[in-house]
Formats: sequence, structure tokens, C-alpha cells
Amino acid sequence: MLRYIIGRLGYTVLMLLGVVTVSFFLVRAIPGDPARVMLGQRADEATIQALRQQYGFDKPLYVQYWRYLERLVIGDWGRSIASNRPVLEIIADRLPATALLATVAMVIATIVGILLGIISALRANTWIDSTMMALAQFGISLPSIVMAIFLAVLFGEILPWFPIAGYIDRGIEYLVLPAVTLGIRPLAIIARVTRSSMLDVLGQDYIRTAHAKGLPRWRVTMIHALRNALNPVVTTVGTWFAGLLAGAYFVEYIFNWPGIGSAAFDAITKLDYPVIQGTVLFTAVVFVAVNFFSDVLYALLDPRVELTAANAS
Repeated sequence: MLRYIIGRLGYTVLMLLGVVTVSFFLVRAIPGDPARVMLGQRADEATIQALRQQYGFDKPLYVQYWRYLERLVIGDWGRSIASNRPVLEIIADRLPATALLATVAMVIATIVGILLGIISALRANTWIDSTMMALAQFGISLPSIVMAIFLAVLFGEILPWFPIAGYIDRGIEYLVLPAVTLGIRPLAIIARVTRSSMLDVLGQDYIRTAHAKGLPRWRVTMIHALRNALNPVVTTVGTWFAGLLAGAYFVEYIFNWPGIGSAAFDAITKLDYPVIQGTVLFTAVVFVAVNFFSDVLYALLDPRVELTAANAS
């Protein structure tokens, strides 16, 4: 197990380095001068040049990149050009809102998705199964940004049941639309994965033996079958929870949710390089961390995973 964990850690570090490198150079490929955007078009050239020197924008890209890596190693993610606040402080202020939204969306998606997957597996090849899987396919195919716009129009113009913009400090109802929007795609994925895994487990000999012994169907399904079918579901939930933190960007912007996504959009409009890079890096850190712990948990639940990784290396 230790060898497996060390291998996954090495892979995680390489992935983060790749994200840092790609995001650094992509951000600097955005047209525009952050110093001029910050100071305005009427600022004199001397003032603009002074700001460029302050943030190192006058240096060659490879020098800027190396200095950025050096600061990251000591935990310095830089300071915002627009507000002069540390990037980590901005992320820490916005993190609770994003974490709340992603957690609620994932809880809804996990509970409903597993239930729908179980029902669909138990009613395989019936109209119930076909209907649920068709809806799941529709949910997978529908981007979150499209669903967000649709719900904003629906409940903003036609059915004023829920508010379409704001935070929960004004009422818990402000959480409904963004959480539902964010949870639809992972719900559909979890339902399909649960159904497939349950169908595979329900066809095993020990399940038939349990039925032959006269055990109640609910006991066989929930205790014997579901427990052994949860391995791929655990991986899916972990992956999508991390993905929600990235996918929440558009949803937060549309519903005016004060999370990390809103901060990222604001930074893009202002060409605030440090904040853009910081939000991208934070998303990557969360994503690889959740995937790392999901892989370790998967290996604990199924020792064959560790054995396969060891043989591959």
C-alpha cells in the first residue's frame, strides 16, 4: 500500500506542475496589458512602467515563470493587482461559498443518483429503466451553463418560486437553483454508474445463493449487492466533487454566487494575473487531492487495485 501511495503522490506532483506551467503561459497569452487596465487609459507611461516593474511584467517570460515557481514553493501565491490583497486571502474568503454550493450539490447528486441507479438496476429492461436512463443521458449531455441560464429564465420570468441571484445570508432558498444546476450532471453519471455496477453484482453467484437461502430482497440488495457495487461509485463521487469546484465557475457567475468562480471572472475582466493563476491552481489542487484520496480509498476497498498498480510498475 505504501508503494502505491508514493506512486500516486508522484503522479499528483507532476500533474500540479503541469497545471501551473500551462496556466502561467495561457494567462499571459490573453490580449491586453494588466498595468494599463488597472491604471486606466489616461495613466502616463512612467506610472504604467513602474507598476510593470513592481509585478515583474517587464522581465522575460521564463524569468517570470521561474520566480513564480520559487514563490509557490514557499507558499506565496502572489498579490492581486486590482486589490493588492494576497491571492490566498482572496481564495480563503471565497472558499466557504463555493464549498457550500459544491457540497450540497454533491450530496443531492449522490443520494438521488444512487437511488435511481438501484431502482433502474432492479427494474432492468423495463420502461422504468429506459425512462431513467434516457433522463440520465439528457442530464449528462446538458452543460451546466445551459441549465443555469434555462433555470434563471424559467424562475426569473415564468415561475417566481426561487430567487435567481444572491447568497444564503438572505435566505436558504437562494441555494436551491445553483445547487440543483450544479448537481444535475453528476447525478446522471452516478445513476448510470450505480446501475451498471449493480447489474454486474446482481448476476454474481453469491447473490443467487443469498436469494436461495430465503433472505429478504431488500437485505440482499442493500447489504450484499450495494456494498460490493459501491467501488466505482466512490471513485465517481470523488472525481465529480472535485470537478464541481471547477464547474461552479459559470454557475456562480450566472446566479451571482460570491464564490471562487465569481472572483475568477472578475479577475479575468481586470487581467489580474495572480488571481487568475491562483484560482486555477486552487481548483487543480482540490481536484488532484480528491482524486488521490479516492484512489487510496478505492485501493482499501478493493486490494486488487493496488496489486494491478504494482504489476504495471
